[in-house]
Amino acid sequence: MQLDATDRRILRVLQKQGRVTNAELAEMVNLSPSACHRRVQRLEADGIIADYVALLDPKRIGRPTVVFVEISLSGQRDDILDAFEREVARVPDVLECHLMAGSADYLLKIIAADTEDFARIHRRYLSRLPGVAQMQSSFALRTVVKTTALDI
Repeated sequence: MQLDATDRRILRVLQKQGRVTNAELAEMVNLSPSACHRRVQRLEADGIIADYVALLDPKRIGRPTVVFVEISLSGQRDDILDAFEREVARVPDVLECHLMAGSADYLLKIIAADTEDFARIHRRYLSRLPGVAQMQSSFALRTVVKTTALDI
């Protein structure tokens, strides 16, 4: 699907202000409310807008510690990859899991209350993941840039 300049304006606003009303959005992007609503519906139907969510502040819910975990598996066969991916999807503290090219097979982003909480997550979940040969954890000291908005 081709995005025109108006679609891009709509998406820029919605990425930063997801709760804006249709009337407010229409005014911000210079459209009538009905035309704006039709465009948003099309962007949703075409899968450009995948979902709407509330973004929580991890610090305010007591989970300020971000840990990146690099995982190397014992092999690259489909059954090993599938088993790992199936189980890692069940770990409630994993925010992201990426299959990687490079020295590690997977990179996980995990949130925890503190180092003790991460130790619990490691013991209860990470150490039990199938096919893991090596694991290396790195604690984020400070978040420098964080956004969910894509440059459109």
